[in-house]
Amino acid sequence: MAKTLSEQTVDFIHGLSGSYLENSYIPSELYHKYQVKRGLRNEDNTGVMAGLTRIGNVRGYYIQDGERMPTQGQLIYRGIDVEDLIQGCSSENRFGFEETCYLLLMGSLPNRTQLEHFQQALEEMRTLPPMFTEDTILKGPSPNVMNKLARSILALYSYDEDPESMTVENQLRLSMQLIARTPVIVAHAYAAKRRYFDHESLYLHLPKAGQGTAETFLSVVRQDQQFTDDEAKLLDLCLMLHAEHGGGNNSTFTCRVISSSYTDMFSSIAAAVGSLKGPRHGGANIRCKQMMDYIAGEVHDWKDDEEICRCLVRLLKKEGFDHSGLIYGMGHAVYTLSDPRAEVLRHFSRNLAIKKGMEDRLDLIESVERLTPSVFAYVTGKDKVMCANVDLYSGFVYEMLNIPEELYTPLFATARMVGWCAHRLEEIFNPSRIIRPAYKAISPTSPFIPLDDRG
Repeated sequence: MAKTLSEQTVDFIHGLSGSYLENSYIPSELYHKYQVKRGLRNEDNTGVMAGLTRIGNVRGYYIQDGERMPTQGQLIYRGIDVEDLIQGCSSENRFGFEETCYLLLMGSLPNRTQLEHFQQALEEMRTLPPMFTEDTILKGPSPNVMNKLARSILALYSYDEDPESMTVENQLRLSMQLIARTPVIVAHAYAAKRRYFDHESLYLHLPKAGQGTAETFLSVVRQDQQFTDDEAKLLDLCLMLHAEHGGGNNSTFTCRVISSSYTDMFSSIAAAVGSLKGPRHGGANIRCKQMMDYIAGEVHDWKDDEEICRCLVRLLKKEGFDHSGLIYGMGHAVYTLSDPRAEVLRHFSRNLAIKKGMEDRLDLIESVERLTPSVFAYVTGKDKVMCANVDLYSGFVYEMLNIPEELYTPLFATARMVGWCAHRLEEIFNPSRIIRPAYKAISPTSPFIPLDDRG
């Protein structure tokens, strides 16, 4: 409770909490009685169809005779398999995030000239408005970088010359500016957090000419601004994989719901940031990293499958780590046999892991992935098809890149910014209605009681 409140007010609010819970509880059986699609999920855990999109698609199963059948996972950007997109860029040893941005926003791959112009435009837009860092970030620092990112995005409205115009040209401009500026905002918000909450030295870096998004992020976040090409290319890969994940994920759907009211770009994107901040959405890779730290400390021989299994059994029985009974990074709402993002990161992270002397850690993560399904079946008695999801490996990649945990979710937001903007554009420039689902009221009717007659 806030320290500025009087003891009397604190006690009063404490008393209110009990009354609130008594008057607001909804029994779980009522959701079934009224056929409520909790979480907008059907009873078979498929999503309720809420719209159409040409931007992204997530494939992890198919329906046969009314049942979900597992299949190898695919992540599709504008009709192109993301693994093909990544292979095309990596085979030419070049960065791919900017190309991915163009594809998701515009619907087609750019030719060389279009890509060069797009990269130049992003570079030009990357610089924050004059005094923005001083007035918006440093004067109101936050211990949480995602909170500061959301507030900074809202503040950009006041610095923009045309924040409200709903033309395609203006909305594209605003989208590109947000994509370009997010790495710098995140870096400066983190610098302010370090200075005012961690009591460390303040350093602020400006973006350098000729650098793409991945290089810019490493340059403005790191104190010495130094990084290797391998590090930048691996981070670029992470940005490509996190750029989009269909319209049904919580933050993207949030963006589309807000955008359907025809509010401004900054309001809808800030709402998406707020959604991603939630631990049920954007913070999973932090929990995976922390869980792997725990396993690494508990298991003495990382090559011993039996010892690893015993540790996993303890996790599932709520006897270790956070006592949640979960093995973070395993299982996904859509993917069944494989998560293509995890497959890509597992493959591409090994080269840097070897160079940094972290190959044993990667082997341990792979063992957890390999052993968890059988351990889960042993403990629960359920033969569930499950695969590793991207969070099991992305936290490891960020650890190799010396990215602090406080920046894991902001880095996710840096990548997903393009997906949010693409979905906003699709929502407002296609036939649509304001998104307004139904809620059934279940409170009993009651008479009004005069104030002096109430107990």
